[in-house]
Amino acid sequence: MNNPNNSIFATLVVLLLWRVKEIAEACSCSPVHPQQAFCNADVVIRAKVVGRKEIASGNDVYGNPIKRIQYDIKQIKMFKGPGQAVEAIFTAPTSAMCGVTLEADSKEYLITGKMESDGVHVTLCDFVEPWSDLTHTQTLSLNQRYQSGCDCRIVRCQSLPCSIGGPEECLWTDWVLEATHRGKQAQFFTCIPRSDASCNWYRGSHAPSKEFMDIEDP
Repeated sequence: MNNPNNSIFATLVVLLLWRVKEIAEACSCSPVHPQQAFCNADVVIRAKVVGRKEIASGNDVYGNPIKRIQYDIKQIKMFKGPGQAVEAIFTAPTSAMCGVTLEADSKEYLITGKMESDGVHVTLCDFVEPWSDLTHTQTLSLNQRYQSGCDCRIVRCQSLPCSIGGPEECLWTDWVLEATHRGKQAQFFTCIPRSDASCNWYRGSHAPSKEFMDIEDP
């Protein structure tokens, strides 16, 4: 005769293993400053979605089919990339797998992603934002200013006290000061090299003076 306690225990084990699997598969990534996202990306474009479909992309190690979402896009401008226009981007089918959901309408997006053998791939860890949500400073920075600071490193402050580890770093304090990763530094500042080769935050819509030594306004 089967022991009902054994059945209950077996059910709990199955549920626990399923929960562990869900946690292991959940998307997890640290927020990045828009400049850092630009510098980390292989491709940075302004585009709008014109189509969406689910496609097969081989099998995993257990033989299960891998699905991906293909977004067909109309590229409006390329800020960084291989040169030829990007016609589609690929992402995972769910947010738990870091998949990005985009609206297939007239809304335009800033999209950063990685170039892989089969095309451009984007995840929730990339910087993908509606174009209308960007500040004027952010849109101007895509043309040159973000690129000028790619030799610098932006360090996110998660809790006080925090500090930088070297002169090539800028401390990103939006989270501790404003409780958001879309604060003033993300919206209006760029971390760029100064005349002494150290890096510092710069605010403004124009290129900084060649010898700037501190935070400046235009």
